[in-house]
Amino acid sequence: MKIAVEGCCHGELDKIYETISHLERKEGLKVDLLLCCGDFQAVRNEGDMKCMAVPTKYRQMQTFYKYYSGEKKAPVLTIFIGGNHEASNHLQELPYGGWVAPNIYYLGYAGVVRYKGIRIGGLSGIFKSHDYRKGHFEFPPYNQETLRSVYHIRNSDVFKLKQIQMPMDVFMTHDWPRGIYHYGSTEALLRKKRFLREEVNSGTLGSPAAAELLHHLQPSYWFSAHLHVKFAALMQHEAKGNATPKTTKFLSLDKCLPYRDFLQIVEVPERPGSSDQLEYDPEWLAILKATNDLQKPSPRMWYPPENNGLHPRWDFRASEEAMMEVVSDLNGELNIPENFSLTVPAFDPAHPQPHIPPAYATNPQTTELCANLGLTDIYALVGQGGLSPAAQEGGASEDEDDEDNRSTGSVEEPSEYPTDSSALSSSYNPDEITIEDEWEEEGEGGDEKGSDAVVPEAPAGIQDSDRDSSPLLEAAGRLVLPPPRAESETDEPLSSPLALRLPPPSRSLSSSSIGLLQTSSEEEGGAPLARVPKRCSGETKGTHSPTSGTPRIKRRNQSIYTAPEDEEES
Repeated sequence: MKIAVEGCCHGELDKIYETISHLERKEGLKVDLLLCCGDFQAVRNEGDMKCMAVPTKYRQMQTFYKYYSGEKKAPVLTIFIGGNHEASNHLQELPYGGWVAPNIYYLGYAGVVRYKGIRIGGLSGIFKSHDYRKGHFEFPPYNQETLRSVYHIRNSDVFKLKQIQMPMDVFMTHDWPRGIYHYGSTEALLRKKRFLREEVNSGTLGSPAAAELLHHLQPSYWFSAHLHVKFAALMQHEAKGNATPKTTKFLSLDKCLPYRDFLQIVEVPERPGSSDQLEYDPEWLAILKATNDLQKPSPRMWYPPENNGLHPRWDFRASEEAMMEVVSDLNGELNIPENFSLTVPAFDPAHPQPHIPPAYATNPQTTELCANLGLTDIYALVGQGGLSPAAQEGGASEDEDDEDNRSTGSVEEPSEYPTDSSALSSSYNPDEITIEDEWEEEGEGGDEKGSDAVVPEAPAGIQDSDRDSSPLLEAAGRLVLPPPRAESETDEPLSSPLALRLPPPSRSLSSSSIGLLQTSSEEEGGAPLARVPKRCSGETKGTHSPTSGTPRIKRRNQSIYTAPEDEEES
């Protein structure tokens, strides 16, 4: 089975599907499945745009609404997870996953499905220590705090995923598992993303929660995005008992832009006799059913049950009997019903409504699944007043919208991980612009151009801590990974003939409508396609002072920011 893997989508569905179509024609192949690794932006209308954590002036409708409204249909089955730039009110309707449009399936906060016998799992959002132990309490309209906390992963979802015992073929996260960069060409990564060096050297880059899941699940493939760079790695796991050691092939891809490595084809053997339809996974449904009473839509800290004499049950692994029970609950039908329906009106270009507020709606798909399995629709529970007014109010002012940069947990809100430093990241990503900086007036800076300003600067707002926030694991709390493989071995995993290179688009396709899938010239030892433009005023090249706070960004190449073909979001 040929699977197209895509990095950050940012609502560019038309361009992604056009790229796949071009690849199929050029290479004479057929893509069976598309996996998108976050920042999908399933925006249905103007109200949804107000639920995305991006600056107002960069909230654009893009093309998803066409697939939601039925104007278009996805030409290939698409499965995606959430990232840190999403229409959160839409995705919250589907906490256990579901169709956001015909042929486009969201995995939920965490989820596992099967397609042609291949087991595919994922975890939505990014890691943030100060929200990690909370429940999913957020509800629209969001304030400046909940607009961001809503996409932070929770330990309750990680706990559920850690109950999985059966083998996993493919797993997706938006941010990287911590430490994975040691299993690929680390120096090649740092040549492309120099600002990551400090965190790579200190071991603070990536998500420790994802690293735990990588260690536990040991899937054949792990796909990520978030850092806007192509990076492959091969991780040899330590053997469990007498079992043969497993290997995980890791791949992270860029965002959807021309001449960027945002799409790659991976071939995964399908299992003969398996259904051609997307299916529920019995083990995962049994775990959801067993852990249903553990989840609370509250901002209070939640601690997973442990075998310490204080909890009547701490092991929620699914037995064969429990799996047979959920199959019975579904009347023996594991095919996921194609029961998509509109829950809010779709955007109408002929009648724009820029002032409509964010919508709240229960989703019939979630209602049906909850009824069949006895699950709780936690989004509906909050909407019905399941959360106290005090918990819903709280929130930060605009002056505090960089809270993610400062919070490290406290005695009252302990981190899941010792000596947490997730909010103390000192590196600065020149490929992104912080929300704080983008909310300033455009007049700052003028028309100054850098001599190496080749790549258009990303106009999307993102807090730097939302890019690579993660704590430092030390002493007994450290997750011990197997020794990294030699660099010569790490280039193997996804540089086979399946790592296809697209030629320049045909004359009928402009660079504005199709991205190029290329193997990075840096990975081949050549010169990079383009250098990242200088971005920060008062910053020494290649360095950033950890005590300087949020860098001040000059407004360079303003005409490039607004060029239709290069409009992008981090």
